[in-house]
Amino acid sequence: MTEPKAALDELTQISSQIDVAVLFDDKGKVLASTLPDDRAARFAASARALFEEAQRSGEGEPMQLEAVTAAGSVFVVREGKTLIAASTSPEPTAGLVFYDLRSALRSLEEKPKPKKRKAPAKKPTPKAKPRGSS
Repeated sequence: MTEPKAALDELTQISSQIDVAVLFDDKGKVLASTLPDDRAARFAASARALFEEAQRSGEGEPMQLEAVTAAGSVFVVREGKTLIAASTSPEPTAGLVFYDLRSALRSLEEKPKPKKRKAPAKKPTPKAKPRGSS
């Protein structure tokens, strides 16, 4: 399982299109961000409100959304109770941004593989005594 800050660090390293990103829970609590705390809280609250509005206007709960402006785009992706929001410059490759955001969320949920344990050493079996010996 990746820590939230490490997930964002990896995201910003692999995705050159993402300017800023915030990981937060479904209540709006910021888990990690590339922004200062006060801006991160505002960005998370705005992204959460955008996501909730999309839910009210559509059928069912959205899993991802993109809001496009002349200055750039805002992406929001949900995986369970965790959301990630990111902003980009104009005309990003939306499919790639969604993929990168979803990958960051999934890295938080991955369970570490259990360590391989060595098989116990076999105990030597006692040799049978030949018949007729005492």
